[in-house]
Amino acid sequence: VQLQASGGGLVQAGGSLRLSCAASRFTLDYYAIGWFRQAAEKEREWVSCISSTDGVTYYADSVKGRFTFSRNNAKNTVYLQMDNLKPEDTAVYYCAAAPSCFRSASDVIFKPAYWGQGTVVTVSR
Repeated sequence: VQLQASGGGLVQAGGSLRLSCAASRFTLDYYAIGWFRQAAEKEREWVSCISSTDGVTYYADSVKGRFTFSRNNAKNTVYLQMDNLKPEDTAVYYCAAAPSCFRSASDVIFKPAYWGQGTVVTVSR
């Protein structure tokens, strides 16, 4: 199982980037796929995930309304469209695969079994 994240870069605040996560050696639509990010000197933070069963997407409050998660099963790739980027979005972004992604009573549950390497997103003021 391999996940390859790409699309990071440097962008000004208010700009956009689209991250991609391509899978190899397994079929993406059998897994829930998600994104985490980790800023310097901070703990890793869950960003978003998409369910493999019903295609429902979930977002952290910090990115809701600005980030959009989509998947292209034909290309075995998922995308994270990030709009209206803010300096606080600066981080290393990681894609990951898990058996499921769903909302419990209080939280979104997404426990990765596989991780891709990170791609760096830097948002300047």
